[in-house]
Amino acid sequence: MTRNKALIIIFSLIILTSKAFAHVSHYSSLNKLEFDIYRNNKHIGTHIFNFKKSNDDLIVESEVKFQIKKLGLVLYKYRAVGTEFYNKGKFIKYTGKTNQNGKDKYANITTETNDGMLLIDGSSYKGKAPTNFLVGTWWNHEITQAKAQISAISGRIIEQKVVFLGKETINLNGKNYKTLHFNFSSTDKKLDKDKKLNTDIWYDEETLNWVKASFDKKGKWEYRLKSVR
Repeated sequence: MTRNKALIIIFSLIILTSKAFAHVSHYSSLNKLEFDIYRNNKHIGTHIFNFKKSNDDLIVESEVKFQIKKLGLVLYKYRAVGTEFYNKGKFIKYTGKTNQNGKDKYANITTETNDGMLLIDGSSYKGKAPTNFLVGTWWNHEITQAKAQISAISGRIIEQKVVFLGKETINLNGKNYKTLHFNFSSTDKKLDKDKKLNTDIWYDEETLNWVKASFDKKGKWEYRLKSVR
């Protein structure tokens, strides 16, 4: 058996055994995720999720902010805020606004359609999408099973290939995490390089919480879990 076939089998087994837990209601006890953002191993910002519950409703608020400096001068500044709404574990809508170094982008996604599709109003895409396309905010392990994700920045649809790379123990801020390591990549090879998805994501094996991300884009970027509550 080749290594690739073995990985596919292992990945399938993990999906089968964790499928019942890889949905929104699995995160009912989660209140906050806080990440530090690094570029070329230098701390440049934060990404924070707050999970607010009320009866059957779940609201997930996120904020990303970072800036890149050189010789004390700010060369690039970024801030994004987004809110996801769920009821009884089902996605209802998403709203997001991003300022990318002075350029404004947005994404609004809703399930309020007559044909059971998602309706996307974004700065890069306006139209419909299947309900099994997930918002690309990474915290929900269910994204490993999605055929495509929707950009939380601009509403762009990103068709993806997900490969399970194995189980790994990683150390973040002095704490060891037993994780499941995945790679997400774009299936559309015609995309420009800066539009292609090629991101490694690590989820805690027990809780399925997102703990780390890594990608290359004009530097080596990492999101490292700082705290979870």
